[in-house]
Amino acid sequence: MAADSITLKRIKLMHPAVRQEVRDAYMHVNNKLLGTGVRLRFAYTLRTFAEQDALYAQGRTTPGRKVTNAKGGQSIHNYGLAFDIVLLIDKDSNGTFKTASWNINADFDNDRKADWMEVVDYFKSIGWTWGGDWNSFKDYPHLEKTFDYNWRALKAKYDSGDTFIEVIDGKTYTWVNL
Repeated sequence: MAADSITLKRIKLMHPAVRQEVRDAYMHVNNKLLGTGVRLRFAYTLRTFAEQDALYAQGRTTPGRKVTNAKGGQSIHNYGLAFDIVLLIDKDSNGTFKTASWNINADFDNDRKADWMEVVDYFKSIGWTWGGDWNSFKDYPHLEKTFDYNWRALKAKYDSGDTFIEVIDGKTYTWVNL
């Protein structure tokens, strides 16, 4: 069973309502869709409001290029209901997967289907929304499941205390009730 240990740790930090589904789908993608020279990694899952604010500051008040238009509380990542993907490639077939790719058209496993789109299409088939389908800002690495809530509704639930607590690996997380 092929899996990326970093991704499995990141999946543990997703909202409990999606965590098992995401883990199962992740394992399916790695073991059924992608070839032996390709692995899926989740670059981001949960981001705290503070982490989101730091990303928002990038290219505005801190060095770097702008990477998001969302402040803390304005991203679906802040509620553990989104993840960003990257493909890891094992170019020399030694099992190390040292090369990261955000190329949405590449077919590293040579099955005549873009590997990125194999991942996206599978997650879309189980109810996830892809940022590459958005009309305005395209966010190709991004997938989310919002249960018909937008960030404003999720933030209102968070701010009103419509939440529950979970401890994961000794750290406390606050989740909104869905």
